[in-house]
Amino acid sequence: MTAHPDLDEHFREIVRWHFSPATGTPYWLDWAKTAGWNPAEEVTSFADLTRFPHFDGEALRREPHERWVPKAYEGKPFTIFETGGTTGMPKQRIGWEDYKTDYEQFSATLSDEAFPPGGYWLMVGPTGPRRLRLAIEHLANFRGSSCYFVDLDPRWVKKLIKNKEFDQAKAYMTHVIDQAVTVLEKRSVNALFTTPKLLEELGERLSIPEAGIKGVFCGGTTMTPQNTRFLCEEVLEDEVEFVPTYGNTLMGLAAHKPDLKADGYSITYHAPEPRAVLRVVDPDNTDQLVDYDTWGRVELTTMTREFFMPRFLERDEALRRRPCDAYPWDGVAEVRPFGQEAAKIVEGVY
Repeated sequence: MTAHPDLDEHFREIVRWHFSPATGTPYWLDWAKTAGWNPAEEVTSFADLTRFPHFDGEALRREPHERWVPKAYEGKPFTIFETGGTTGMPKQRIGWEDYKTDYEQFSATLSDEAFPPGGYWLMVGPTGPRRLRLAIEHLANFRGSSCYFVDLDPRWVKKLIKNKEFDQAKAYMTHVIDQAVTVLEKRSVNALFTTPKLLEELGERLSIPEAGIKGVFCGGTTMTPQNTRFLCEEVLEDEVEFVPTYGNTLMGLAAHKPDLKADGYSITYHAPEPRAVLRVVDPDNTDQLVDYDTWGRVELTTMTREFFMPRFLERDEALRRRPCDAYPWDGVAEVRPFGQEAAKIVEGVY
């Protein structure tokens, strides 16, 4: 696996941090007591990742938040972010500065022409307990801009679709788009963040280039090459820069390989190494990577001083792609719901 040049050192540092009594995280310190090995002393490189089992995401639902607070952060109030989900208790991740760091680093991938400093952004998507709300505003602010918001409750949309109440789901989408159109008609907006389905719906109501949008930052539901081509050529009229991302509360966000047209609009995402690593693994033998340009399940490892999460199996599958000039480590392409899980997943509009 081709990786970031600092990955081994970063992995050792983060493992020592979370597993050492002086700085460690209660959840991981307790885990190590019965693990049969000492990660703080025995990890030498990222190759040791497979000594860890797959992270149990249910722990983020059941464990008290204090169990995830590294000793260096004790006594500091934290933010609480929720994953999407559909019903029941969502997974929750706590944090302090990670979301700011993630999006400040991502800012370097955006052009000033498409996302001009000192402008105005509009986010049409889930706010509330989602990390995305604060992250998008921080990204806009970091670039010298301010941001308008139109809220979306993805859980409600998913519930309507699951119950086959398609007319209500459509009415709710119309309600959201109505608000976005109002902002775009009454205010000067340069950049837009939304989901592929909402972007398409917005394009039915107005010309996005004529509305003054120069850049669209887009993430959420599955984007096939056909979807992506349609969004770029028809919805954005080949006049607006399209920046797809793959991200979530547990990882942050992965940037896309530049020049979508040259790749036939097949989107390849590269994780923000060394803070997070995406591997495409064999679903039947998850210690093994699949070959390049082969489908496999997406495995996420997140490594910051605030949060350590090894080998979490996402509910996604992807093609493993080779490194590129901009990101000299493996990528994941054409991300979609994992085949064995697809029947259980309702994508909704996000």
